[in-house]
Amino acid sequence: MKKLKTILTVFAVAFTILSFGQTAKNTSDAPKESTEKKGYEVGDRAADFKLKNIDGKMVSLKDFNDAKGFIVVFTCNHCPYAKSYEERITELDKTYKQYGYPVIAINPNDPKVQPQDGYKEMIARAKEKSFTFPYLVDEGQKVYPQYGATKTPHVFVLKREGDINVVRYIGAIDNNYENASEATEHYVKDAVDALIKGNDIKTTKTVAIGCTIKVKK
Repeated sequence: MKKLKTILTVFAVAFTILSFGQTAKNTSDAPKESTEKKGYEVGDRAADFKLKNIDGKMVSLKDFNDAKGFIVVFTCNHCPYAKSYEERITELDKTYKQYGYPVIAINPNDPKVQPQDGYKEMIARAKEKSFTFPYLVDEGQKVYPQYGATKTPHVFVLKREGDINVVRYIGAIDNNYENASEATEHYVKDAVDALIKGNDIKTTKTVAIGCTIKVKK
């Protein structure tokens, strides 16, 4: 009987060791959540970029010596949401660039996925709609992931603080993409107005409403 107890004890210890080892293996093999930050949050420093404009020239934020900030808009040609906001984006540029907050539009889409968003098509669209702002192409799709843009349009309002540009608002232009006259919240306008006056921004982040960015597969 004593011998049987000893044998059972040995088996129990061995089973425990094997179970622990398997658990440890499963734990090490389990997928780990990524801690990599995807895109900017309000208060983050926004890196500069150098992208080709529709006039063929390279444009970066540092080129705007007198700017106090920027209204960076990720937009495109084909998206119905982007089209609906084109006049409003132009009005933002006309209104605020005189105060040091110009619009910088960036097309993040891969033209191989969406041919309507090709470079030649960008030139034609800008001419047709009389864009008053730079319309840049994110060749290689490196800038939009850095910002964290997910839709077109998707806006990032930056404030220049010394030699850096700080994100102060992220999201939608307003709360009615279908009809500008029926919008009751003008997020970008309110954000830039607050920055100009030196006031706190009431709403610093909203959900961007638009088309998904077209990425090369």
